Amino acid sequence: MKGHAARKIAVLLSVAAAAIFIATAAPFTTAGAEDDSSPIFGVKIPAGYRQWELIAPSREAGFVELRGILGNAVAIKAYSEGTLPFPDGAMLAKLAWKEVPSAEFNGAFVPGHTTTVQIMVKDSKKYTSTGGWGFGRFIDGKAVDRAQHETCFGCHQANVKDHDFVFTRFAR
Repeated sequence: MKGHAARKIAVLLSVAAAAIFIATAAPFTTAGAEDDSSPIFGVKIPAGYRQWELIAPSREAGFVELRGILGNAVAIKAYSEGTLPFPDGAMLAKLAWKEVPSAEFNGAFVPGHTTTVQIMVKDSKKYTSTGGWGFGRFIDGKAVDRAQHETCFGCHQANVKDHDFVFTRFAR
């Protein structure tokens, strides 16, 4: 009888373990589950990117935004040494904030809410068709649609082909 009870307990534990596995794995395997990576490229917002170093501020005509371009250690080293093309592992983040008048200082502008975070990741093997770069554009932490991502490389290719498809220059 002891052997029968032990087998029954083992079966119950196996069933319980399987149920726990299915319950915890379901969010990762369910079709249509929410994904925080960019369409086409699979780029995600890297953890800790706000602690990266500032490469330069940026401004683009037609946008009422304040922008800052950050780089991970690989990108900063490449910028510092003038290395082109950028090495694999280089990552750039462009943060954009709505430009709003300062309530404290007349004539000054300050960042309002974040409008977008854009990420570029250098991986020459993974992104061969886009100059070695993967792109991600995010609003409120969620990737924008595929149509917007389809425009990324075309713009970089048309405007900054001779600078490894990167717009930003190092501000010293």
